[in-house]
Amino acid sequence: MAEKEAILMKGNEAIAHAAIRCGADGYFGYPITPQSEVLETLAAEKPWETTGMVVLQAESEVAAINMIYGGAGAGKRVLTSSSSPGVALMQEGIAYMAGSEIPGLIVNVQRGGPGLGTIQPSQSDYFQATRGGGNGDYYVIVLAPNSVQEMADFVDLAFELAFKYRNPAMILSDGVIGQMMEKVVLPEQKPRKTEEEIRRLYPWATVGRTPDRQPNIMTSLELKPEVMEARNLHLQAKYAEIKEKEVRFENQNTDDADYIIVAFGSAARIAEKAIELARAEGIKVGLFRPITLWPFPEKQIAQLAQGKKGVLVAEINAGQMVEDVRLAINGAVPVEHFGRLGGIVPEPEEIVSALRTKLMGK
Repeated sequence: MAEKEAILMKGNEAIAHAAIRCGADGYFGYPITPQSEVLETLAAEKPWETTGMVVLQAESEVAAINMIYGGAGAGKRVLTSSSSPGVALMQEGIAYMAGSEIPGLIVNVQRGGPGLGTIQPSQSDYFQATRGGGNGDYYVIVLAPNSVQEMADFVDLAFELAFKYRNPAMILSDGVIGQMMEKVVLPEQKPRKTEEEIRRLYPWATVGRTPDRQPNIMTSLELKPEVMEARNLHLQAKYAEIKEKEVRFENQNTDDADYIIVAFGSAARIAEKAIELARAEGIKVGLFRPITLWPFPEKQIAQLAQGKKGVLVAEINAGQMVEDVRLAINGAVPVEHFGRLGGIVPEPEEIVSALRTKLMGK
């Protein structure tokens, strides 16, 4: 079997190429730094001429998410991408999708905030992604890549999870991974699903209705409180199933570690170097990297922390994931936080210094 070709490209470009290759039916988005290359790459590749994929620059982020709402409601693989303030504008549509049980993919290449903030990288949308930034009791499946390869791999995975559970999914990246270049092996080309396949696989979808069947109505609106409560209880049962079955994480150097660094995305890349530096000094440190930020690997973190001297949560924000880590560990060992703000990406030496001062008392 011939070895697959590795191609040098940006993380944002990998998202676009992977979307085409995994059989996406449509992309609807709006330019915003630092993710504009997703739309630019799709426009350059012209997939409407090869696979039939629709690519459209919407008039706003609000329009884009509602196009996703409509396309996904028809059983189509559709996605959008944006950056932090743009995703904030999409929250109403994402909540509507969750309430209507409509799958779809949102890519967030984070930048600093709050508000318009900066165009520099950040991880300060953790709460927005994992808590459900819109109204009501709902969750979005959140995948956090830490490489260009995972940017490509997670597109198909996010679609699979979204359709499996009829729930919006998000790839929560950041400006570091979106803009950096690495070698990536792209997935094999998948065909787009026909209307007959959609009708067979997704009987809830609005597309491909036969004359003898009434069209499905995809809505999150319900005026009867008892019916709305039953719908919410159904959603909560689904979320419990996702939490049980879809947790993903990665461990590095944790078997002999006295201390654990917990980090996701680009912060995990920096933490890998910090662990190398710390071990060179004789400090035994390991890395726990959550890959699914929701569902969060709370049981796995709690188990790993047993017998350790402390946990340092490294994020490019003021302290968001640290709250989930503290809830998971529940006081069993000390949990401290280190982060940089304003779009400043920390150096590995800063993480080692924080480990010494916050957990080792040096």
